[in-house]
Amino acid sequence: MLLLLFYTGDERYALECQRVVEVVSLIDLKKLPHAPEYVAGLFNYRGQIVPVIDLCFLIQGTPCRRYLSTRIIIVNYQGSNADTSSSSQNQPQLVGLMAERVTDTLKKTGDFVAPGIVVDTTPYLGGILTDENGMIQLVQIDRLLEPQLINLLPPEAKAELPVSRLKAAE
Repeated sequence: MLLLLFYTGDERYALECQRVVEVVSLIDLKKLPHAPEYVAGLFNYRGQIVPVIDLCFLIQGTPCRRYLSTRIIIVNYQGSNADTSSSSQNQPQLVGLMAERVTDTLKKTGDFVAPGIVVDTTPYLGGILTDENGMIQLVQIDRLLEPQLINLLPPEAKAELPVSRLKAAE
């Protein structure tokens, strides 16, 4: 499996490359008044309005620094309970993930290991992989929007989610 590596502060994280649509340069975003602080804003991606989550703020509580390598990673969000069939009624939602030092990929050669401690408020943080530079934690995209970020989805995307997950988000 190929992984896209990024940083939040000095910690390394990874996303599965098969879920990445595109990595784009950091641009000015439309702010959303009264949105949670980890919501960086919205931007127009090829004619579609896409919410952007600041992974640095979400994970560490501090906004991403504006490095030349700070990027917005456009990913397909399907949801952990979503049907993965190719039905046109179950299309993934595009979500932007802002992260620092998005510069490397890594071909996974070992297995991810459970971190040993599971924090209920971070269900999106998965297993850990080690390499010669230290530890890398997997960010599970389909668990990222559960339940605190579901309300950012446009109404047509929320219509595809199971009722139990929508109630948890309210």
